[in-house]
Amino acid sequence: MKLLKPMRVLHLGQRQSTGRKVTTWSPLATAFNTRPSSRPLFESLRERTGLFNKPELTTFEGFYTLKEQAIAATDRLIEEATSNPSRPMVEIFDELSDTLCKVADLAEFVRIAHPQPHFASAAEDACISISGVVEKLNTHKGLYEALRDSVERGTSGDQHLAELFLFDFEQSGIQLDEEPRRRVVALNDTILQTGQKFMAGAATPRRVPRRAVPANVRQFFSTEGEDIIVSGVYAECGEVAAREAAYRLYLAADSRQERLLNSTLVARHRMAELCGFKCYADRAIKASTMETAPNVRQFLDILSNHLHDRANIDFDAMLKMKKHESPYQDQLMCWDTPYFTHKAKTQLLNVANSDFSPYFSLGGCMEGLNMLCQELYGISLKSQEMLPGESWSPDVYKLAVVHETEGLLGHIYWDLYERPGKPHQDCHFTIQGGKLLPDGTYQNPLVVVMLSLSGGHRSGPALLSAAAVDNLFHEAGHALHSMLGRARHQHVSGTRCPTDLAEVPSVLMEYFASCPQVVRRFARHFQTREPMPEDMLHRLCASKYLFGASEMQLQVFYSALDQHYHGPNAASGGHTTDVLKEVQKQYYGLPYVENTAWQHRFSHLIGYGAKYYSYLISRALAWSIWKRHFEGEPLSRAAGDQLRAGVLCHGGAQAPQVLLRDYLDTDVTPDILANALAEELDYHKDHLDTVFKMTDK
Repeated sequence: MKLLKPMRVLHLGQRQSTGRKVTTWSPLATAFNTRPSSRPLFESLRERTGLFNKPELTTFEGFYTLKEQAIAATDRLIEEATSNPSRPMVEIFDELSDTLCKVADLAEFVRIAHPQPHFASAAEDACISISGVVEKLNTHKGLYEALRDSVERGTSGDQHLAELFLFDFEQSGIQLDEEPRRRVVALNDTILQTGQKFMAGAATPRRVPRRAVPANVRQFFSTEGEDIIVSGVYAECGEVAAREAAYRLYLAADSRQERLLNSTLVARHRMAELCGFKCYADRAIKASTMETAPNVRQFLDILSNHLHDRANIDFDAMLKMKKHESPYQDQLMCWDTPYFTHKAKTQLLNVANSDFSPYFSLGGCMEGLNMLCQELYGISLKSQEMLPGESWSPDVYKLAVVHETEGLLGHIYWDLYERPGKPHQDCHFTIQGGKLLPDGTYQNPLVVVMLSLSGGHRSGPALLSAAAVDNLFHEAGHALHSMLGRARHQHVSGTRCPTDLAEVPSVLMEYFASCPQVVRRFARHFQTREPMPEDMLHRLCASKYLFGASEMQLQVFYSALDQHYHGPNAASGGHTTDVLKEVQKQYYGLPYVENTAWQHRFSHLIGYGAKYYSYLISRALAWSIWKRHFEGEPLSRAAGDQLRAGVLCHGGAQAPQVLLRDYLDTDVTPDILANALAEELDYHKDHLDTVFKMTDK
C-alpha cells in the first residue's frame, strides 16, 4: 500500500485543532499496526516448539514422522471398520478423515507458504504420500461394503454424514464392477494431469513478435529481445488501443489449451456417466444447496432475464463515457467495461483511492473485526505471542478466539504480508478441523488467513485499499465460520460443506464491510485517529455497487458457460469456442470478439468445475440473511447469536437446503434466489441515486 506523501500527512495532521476527541488504539490494533520481526537473541533463550505447536515439526524431517503415524493409524482404523466394530461406523470414518486431514491440510499449506525449500519439499512429499493413502481408501472394497452395510442396517450413526461418506466413495466408482472401476480410476488420473497442465497454461504470459503489435501501443508492454510480453488484459489502461491490443493478444486462441480443456471436459463427462450420472454437473452439484444441475440452470435463466434491461442501462452509461473520451469510438467492447467501471468509481469517490487508505490501517481494520465479533457473537480476538519455531515466517500474527462464556474456541494465524515466493492470493486454510473427542472435550480448530499486503515497517502500518478491506473481511468470514462451528464430526466442521454454502458467511462479511454504520466504527486516520468524513464514507460504501448489474451479468455468463461445458452435451468433443459464442449471445450484453478464446485463460473451469455458480448463490443467500436479520440493526447480538445457532455452528452437518430453509423461514428455490439478487441490485441503485444527489448539491 502507498503511504501518505509528507505534505498530505502534514495537512491532515493539522485537523487535530478542530477539537475532536482523539482516541487511542486498542492493544490488538497496536499489535497489527506493527509488523512482527524475529529477535534471534531473545528467541534463543525461550523454549522451542514446532510449526503450529507440533513438536514433530521442529525440523522438516518431522513430516516423515507425521506421515508414518497417520499411515499406522489409518491401517488400525481400517482393521476396526472391517472387523465387526463396536462403535458407529461414522465415528470410525470421521476419525479416519481427521487423522489424514491433520497431516494433509497442514502439509498442503506448508508446501505453498513456507519460505524454506526443505520444509516445502518435505511437506510436498507428505502430501503425495497421504494422497496415495486416500486413493487406496477410495478403492478399498471392504471398507466401502462395511459402511454400506451399516447404513442398510441402520447402525452407521449419523445418517447424513454416513451418506456423505458413501457418496465420496461412489464418486470414485467403487460400487462398479472391476472393469468400469478401472476406467474411472484412469479417467480420474487423466483429469488430474490435464487439469494441472491447463491451469499452468492459463497463467502463462503471451509472447508475440513486435511486428504483431501496433506501433502506437508497443510502449505499453514489456519486451524481451524482439518479442513483446503480454501478461494480462490491461483492464484499467486509459488508452483504448492498448486495451484492445492486450485483450486480443492475451486472449487469443491457444491450440494446446483447447486440447487440454477438451480432454478434461470429455473425461469428466465419461467418468460421471460411468458413475450413474447424466453429466458431470449432476455429479458435482449433488448434495449442494441447489441439489441438481437443472435447478442451477433455472436459477441462471431467471436471473439472466432480470439482468437484461438493468445491465443495458450500465452499458449505455459506459458507452456514453467512451464516446466522451474517444469521439470516434461508437461501440462498447469487452475490453472497455473494467476500465470505465474503475473510472466511474473514481469519479464518484471524488478523491484518489489512495486517500482512503490512511483510514484503513491494518490495526484499525482488525479492531473493526474484533468489534464486530464482540457485538455479534460475544467473542474477542486476543493477540498471542508465538513460541520460537511455531511460525513459518517472523511476520505472522496469532489470535486466540475467546467466547465470553464458552472460553477458547480456536486459533487463527494471520499471514498477511507479501514476501518472495509467497503466492499472491487471498485465501483461508483449515489446518485442523473442529471435532468432539471421545472424552467429551472439543478439538478446537486451527486456521490460517492469507493476504499479500505491503508496508507495516518502521515507516508506518500497512494501509489497506477499500478492496483489500473487503478481502480481509471476506477471508475473516471463512475463519469465523470455522471458529464458531461446533459440529460433532471433523468431516463436516466449519467450511467443510458444499461450496455454495461455504461462501455465504464470507460474502455476508462483505456486507458488513460496506455498511456505513459498521465502517464508521473503525475507519480512523492512522495518525490523527479522526474518523473518516461522512461524505467520504457514504461515497465509498456506495461506489462498491456501481455498475453492479453488468458485473453480475458477466458472472451469470461465466456460470452458464461452466454449466454448458459440464452439461449433457459435453461428450460431443466440439470446439469450446463454438459453445462460448452461443452462451455469450444468450447471457451477455456485449459481443464475442472474433479470434479470441478467453476460456483458455479461465482456470476456474478446473478448480470449480460445474460449481462456478456458487458465488452467485452464496451472494443471494447472504443478501437474504442481511436483509432479513441485519439491515435494520447491523450489530444486533440477537441476530448474531441466531446466525450462529441456525447456520454457522453446523458446518456441513445438516443438508444445506434444510439448514437454510429453517433459518430463513422460506424455501430456497431458484426463483427466490434470483429475485433476491435483482432486489439487491435495485436497493443499491436507489442508494447510489441518493449519493449522486448529495454529490450534485
